Amino acid sequence: MKDFAGKIAVITGGGTGMGRELARQLVAEGCNVAMCDVSEAAMAETKRLCEVEKLPQGLRVTTHVADVSIEDHLKRFRDELAEQQTTDKIHLLFNNAGIGGGGSLFTNTREQWERTFNICWGGVYLGVRTFLPMLVKADEAHIINTASVNGFWASIGMNQAHTAYSSAKFAVKGFTEALINDLRLHAPHVKCSVVMPGHIGTSIVSNSRKVQSGDGSDRLNADEVALTRKRMVAAGVPDADKMSDEDIQATFAERARSFLEDAPTSAAQAARIILDGVKAERWRILVGEDAKRLDERVRATPEQAYDRAFYESFTQEVGWRLG
Repeated sequence: MKDFAGKIAVITGGGTGMGRELARQLVAEGCNVAMCDVSEAAMAETKRLCEVEKLPQGLRVTTHVADVSIEDHLKRFRDELAEQQTTDKIHLLFNNAGIGGGGSLFTNTREQWERTFNICWGGVYLGVRTFLPMLVKADEAHIINTASVNGFWASIGMNQAHTAYSSAKFAVKGFTEALINDLRLHAPHVKCSVVMPGHIGTSIVSNSRKVQSGDGSDRLNADEVALTRKRMVAAGVPDADKMSDEDIQATFAERARSFLEDAPTSAAQAARIILDGVKAERWRILVGEDAKRLDERVRATPEQAYDRAFYESFTQEVGWRLG
């Protein structure tokens, strides 16, 4: 697929971050977009940004509220798309939606763990299941599944568990690689790519908290404050056990701000790398220099990938401040 003009793209998680930037750049290239998200307001802003400059005649941008971990939501999204975009086929499927959280089998609840896993992995699986018939009906099509560097390196540091997200992203990577031959055998006109971003400037920290808690607030609840303080103590943060609840709130807010604003790669840059990778029909798309360096390091010394020295030398090299 050398260009996107006149095509129809589905984007999950289109309300913010890479999903929003994918929508904006696809629309700028003349592609119709149907996006879903749990936040109607966030999607409305994405649509507004897509329409800042008048859309070409006939180009459509539609928004659909859906939780990608719930199959009936995705089926409703598919049916609304077919009606509003007046089509029985799509050309691009970006399974982009994801959240963090549920890092530990010990300190997080089963509900938190499975919420993360079911969105990050289940949303990709159900997305492909739901939209595959519409992709097959197109003359050419491409499935783009967002994994992460945590799809080949299951860590964000020595002091914080990261099991739910990493497990999900490993599943996305393996699933997409297995799809290569499945598609080749049964629908050779449909291609697929796995996207593995490093640290991208998005609102995933704050958005994940909102989805996990279900209250839509930017503030931690009492249980989250206690867990955050416990993690900070374990990480050796000076006097973390003496910090007030408001100090903990401020620390979380700063982490969310820093993740968004201080990232080495912006969401817009990430979207451009992804779209260029699709045009080049690359099945493996690393996003960011940090992702490329981490990939090289893990491949070179896999047995040392979870040692403290590996993490410390890597974070020093690329400037990560996570974990």
